[in-house]
Amino acid sequence: MQKRLRIIHCVACVLIIFLSSGCTGSFFKNYGRITPDGNVTNAFEKYQVNPNYNYYISGSDVYPRAIIGLDKAYVLDFDLWKKVDMTPAKLREFVQDMKFYVNGLSWNLVLNGFAMFDDKGKQIGVWYSVLEAKTSINIKDDHTVIIITPDIDTYLKYED
Repeated sequence: MQKRLRIIHCVACVLIIFLSSGCTGSFFKNYGRITPDGNVTNAFEKYQVNPNYNYYISGSDVYPRAIIGLDKAYVLDFDLWKKVDMTPAKLREFVQDMKFYVNGLSWNLVLNGFAMFDDKGKQIGVWYSVLEAKTSINIKDDHTVIIITPDIDTYLKYED
């Protein structure tokens, strides 16, 4: 009897794994990805504004939780981002304020640049934040993108 229960249990586990792996492929098919990129970090820290991007911030106007640059061929469909007419001077102000704030919170928090990709692997923009900031990129169609803002407590959890 125990041998039969083990066989049924193993078959059920294999079936669950098989079914869930089939579902996840279709579930995640419209999601892009974000990847750390040293060139993006350098561009943000040298205050280089890409004229082919629309820029947005999340959070405070003084200490944003994240800055993104999205290719102008795409439309951002998420109203928690604030559009910014970005200039090198404005980018410098944001980056320096973010660094000042982050350095005051914790010695191990570091700001990084990330490349954002669509579901087909094409780069669609850039992201700048602490590594701990979480997001997801959902491609609604060829030109509409939902990029989730970082959690509201991205910095708060490091404050005293």
